[in-house]
Amino acid sequence: MNNIDPILRADLQRISEIFPHWGELAGKSVFITGATGLVGSMLVRSLCAAPADIHVIAHVRNEQKARAMFGALPISYAVGDVTAPIVYDGAVDYILHTASVTASKTFVTQPVETLTTAIDGTRNLLEFAREKRVSSMVYVSSMEAYGITDPGLERVTENDLGYIDILSVRSSYSEGKRICECLCAAYAAEFGVPVKIARLAQTFGAGVSAADGRVFAQFTRSCLAGEDIVLHTAGKSMGNYCYTADAVRGLLTVLLKGEDANAYTVVGNGTSMQIRDVAQLVSDTLTGGKTRILFDIPESALTYGYAPDVTMRLSNAKLCSLGWQPEVGLSEMFLRLAASFRAQEGCL
Repeated sequence: MNNIDPILRADLQRISEIFPHWGELAGKSVFITGATGLVGSMLVRSLCAAPADIHVIAHVRNEQKARAMFGALPISYAVGDVTAPIVYDGAVDYILHTASVTASKTFVTQPVETLTTAIDGTRNLLEFAREKRVSSMVYVSSMEAYGITDPGLERVTENDLGYIDILSVRSSYSEGKRICECLCAAYAAEFGVPVKIARLAQTFGAGVSAADGRVFAQFTRSCLAGEDIVLHTAGKSMGNYCYTADAVRGLLTVLLKGEDANAYTVVGNGTSMQIRDVAQLVSDTLTGGKTRILFDIPESALTYGYAPDVTMRLSNAKLCSLGWQPEVGLSEMFLRLAASFRAQEGCL
C-alpha cells in the first residue's frame, strides 16, 4: 500500500490493530459492491490490511480503474453493474453493498436512474446473497432515510423516521434508501436472508479524493487555497458526520454483530452541527479563522440538489451497544482530511 498517502496508511493500521473481530473473518470471502467508491475502497483496503487471511472480492464496473486504484493488493474482481444480475462463480460468505448514486446534483437531474439503481441493485444483491447462502450482508443506507424528523427530539434513534416529500424529485435518493431498507426486511422475513442495514452519516476523512465535490471537501480546499468558503444555502441544516476509519469499523461491526432486519446508525460522537457552523469550524481549525464564510444562495433550492433543511442529532447508541466506539471528532476529521489532501500528488 505504498501508493496511498500516509494519513490513510495510518488509519488502515489503526483499524487492523483495534477491530476485535478479525478472527471471525479469517478464511472467509467478503464481496464488496461499489468497491472504487469512498466507503467501498476503504473496506477493500482495510480487509487487505487485516491481521487475518480474508479473500476480498471487489465488484466493479471498470476493472482497469479498480486495478489502477488498488495496485497489487491481493483481491479478486467481479465485473458488472449492480443493476444487472450479479455473476460470480466462487464462494461468498459476506456481502457489503455500498454501491449507490451519491452526487447530490444527480438526484435532481437523473431521479429515475437514482431510484432504479438503488432498487434494482439492492434486489440483485439480495438475490445474490440468497443464492450464495451468505452468513451476513450489510446494506449501506444513509442518514437521509430519516427524512425531516421532529426537531424537538434531543437524539434521533433508528425508530424516529420523519417526513419525506415523495413528490419532490430530490427524494429519489432518500425515498430510494427507504424502499431498499424495506426490501431488505422483506428478504429477511420471506427468504431468511441475514441482511442488516447501516445508516451512514456523511462520511469523510483520509481516503477522500482531493477533487471530491462534496461540501466538506470544498470547505477544506478553500481553506488550503486561501479562498473564501462560499455557501449556497443559509447553512441552517444540521449535518451529522463520521470519520472514514470509524465508519469502516462500524460497518464491519454491523456485519458480524448486528441483528438481521435491523438498522444501525453509524455516526461520530459530537458531530451534529449546522452547516454554517461547520464552515466556521473548518476556518477556525485550518486557518485560525482567517477564511471568510460567504453566502451565495440561488433562487431555486434544487440548483445544487441539496437536501431540505433538517434539525437532527443522530444517536449512535444502538451501534455502540454492539461494542463499537468512534474515535475521531469533527475538528480532527478536517485536520486529517487536510493533511491527506496535502499528501496527494498534484493537490492544489
